[in-house]
Amino acid sequence: MATTFKNFLSNDIANTRTLLHEAIPVTGTIGSGTYSDNNIKEYGHGMFQSVYDYPYLSSSANHIFDLTNGYSSNSSLYNTANSQNSKKNNLYNNMAQVLVGYDQTGSLKRFANSDGTEMKDAVFINFARLLSKDEVKKGSFTMTAMTGGSNHATSPKLGVGAAPNTTMTITDASGATGYRVDSPAGEYGYLFAAAAGTRSELEVGQLYYQAGIAILSGGLVFNGEYGAPDNTDQTASYSILATGSTLNQNADAFRNRLQNISFNNTTELNSTIYFCRVNHNDFNYSSNPTYLSGSKVRVKTRAADSPVTYITTVGLYSADNELLAVAKLSEPLRKAPDTELTLRVRLDY
Repeated sequence: MATTFKNFLSNDIANTRTLLHEAIPVTGTIGSGTYSDNNIKEYGHGMFQSVYDYPYLSSSANHIFDLTNGYSSNSSLYNTANSQNSKKNNLYNNMAQVLVGYDQTGSLKRFANSDGTEMKDAVFINFARLLSKDEVKKGSFTMTAMTGGSNHATSPKLGVGAAPNTTMTITDASGATGYRVDSPAGEYGYLFAAAAGTRSELEVGQLYYQAGIAILSGGLVFNGEYGAPDNTDQTASYSILATGSTLNQNADAFRNRLQNISFNNTTELNSTIYFCRVNHNDFNYSSNPTYLSGSKVRVKTRAADSPVTYITTVGLYSADNELLAVAKLSEPLRKAPDTELTLRVRLDY
């Protein structure tokens, strides 16, 4: 128990922030093929699928992302006769409530492209915090998926027709400098796609960095001809899928078109550094009872000898002298009246 304390001065404490990044690859075979869908968990409510990196009943399985889709009541896809129409609309509204928020009149805002036009349908990919950590690193996101064809997916149960025939690469290439900050969920950037034989930088959605959620316009991703965002072409493959299939079937279709996803996550490491300054006349005696023998200092053989102590531990105390943290030195440091020390203690959180 310490009996002698020394207060920190204002310049003895410094705060720093370090960003640690980790590369995250998610192969398309995890979403479809590797485990014969045993790693795909469906729920009784039928509103989304969860994708794991291993069969989800295994104790070693890790949650990777959730997958679902929805559309706005302003979309031409909205029709009460559609399969799970209310659920698809509610999902769109719920995600918009969290990620876009409300305007000054209290009305729910909807997802919009960079030019302000409404994104009336969306595929939602909600990455687990295990992957995204504190945020997705801006400018690092890449997704490759198959598009085109008249079939909704390569799985026979999801329709017949020509298989997807074009590879689309989706990135947030402008995210590092062109991100927006007007979302209640944090910063977000726009996703752009480039497909073989088509114009580049086609805007297809948004990526919310802190929330770890990617929003893709289903019509633009699924349709080979890159239909309008509101899917006015009801013969396009995504329009048929979005209106006539369940949410689980929609998720199956997307998973079977997905080839890979990669990004760098970010872990924010905050540190407070305490510079513990030991002047020449500080801490030259120990409060440990064994430091004395018969009222004499053990390490002194003559009265004229200087006292000597060895520092092994630094304790950080509150204003009420309550021990809050302890730092151990790698080896004892000799302290005498002719030496001064500065010990650097770092707390990470």
